[in-house]
Amino acid sequence: MKILLLGQHGQVSQELQHTLKEAGELTVLGRDQLDLAHAELIRQSVLSHRPALILNAAAHTAVDQAEREPELAFAINATAPGILAEVAAELDVPLIHYSTDYVFDGNQVEPYRESDTPNPLSVYGRSKLAGEQAIQAVGGMHLILRTSWVYSQHGRNFLLTMQRLLQERETLNVVADQIGAPTWAGSIAQTTAQLIEHWRNGQAGPWGVYHLTALGETSWFGFAQAIAEHLQSQGKPVATLHPIPSSAYPTPAQRPLNSRLNCRQLQQDWQLQLPTWQSALDECLAAP
Repeated sequence: MKILLLGQHGQVSQELQHTLKEAGELTVLGRDQLDLAHAELIRQSVLSHRPALILNAAAHTAVDQAEREPELAFAINATAPGILAEVAAELDVPLIHYSTDYVFDGNQVEPYRESDTPNPLSVYGRSKLAGEQAIQAVGGMHLILRTSWVYSQHGRNFLLTMQRLLQERETLNVVADQIGAPTWAGSIAQTTAQLIEHWRNGQAGPWGVYHLTALGETSWFGFAQAIAEHLQSQGKPVATLHPIPSSAYPTPAQRPLNSRLNCRQLQQDWQLQLPTWQSALDECLAAP
């Protein structure tokens, strides 16, 4: 099976490359091979590869930077996914696309379900929602997987930043009023591999939008505490953590306070089990 993966250096893409290396003939197109900001290049490039499956792990993910460059964010996060959906429909192949909790405003008390009405607070969130809508407008076989608080051992993310700052500083303030599920990119890749396997075996669930995060919930402060405990278990000194509200750490893009996503639908429809955020963190930290 020929699999086309868009995005090369991102956290999810790197884990997909590792997880799917035996799943078929994997072609990876990074920005150097195909810049998704240039819409006119996308269709011809994808058609030239004639894939049996398209995975879009490319995105403009610099949330605060997107506030300063909305045109670029919408080109990559909204226009490009719509074109990919059109090409996938033309080839009659599935498209798997990754989205975000930022499509919601975070004001709801309960974890968000797929049926809840989006209301993004930021340019990044609006661009990702527009991408979802563009894919849905085309129809065809597609999975839009909304995730949250992604981290890994690669790139720039909360885990790596905390590991560094906890060992550099004596005290560290961390936001404690944003609640969500830290989700290891490796878990996203592993679940994607299971979804692909179910589809290839004729056991696919319904196509559409699904929530895909680790199970359970915590705050950024709680996540930092778990990272600190791991460092301490290795005998490393760590900073003293102090919880702060979001208002004490202003950012250009507003973040949702409630980033919890209800993942029950994905587990039921596609017959799979998701890990808890704690067990996934342990697996990530134990990885070579």
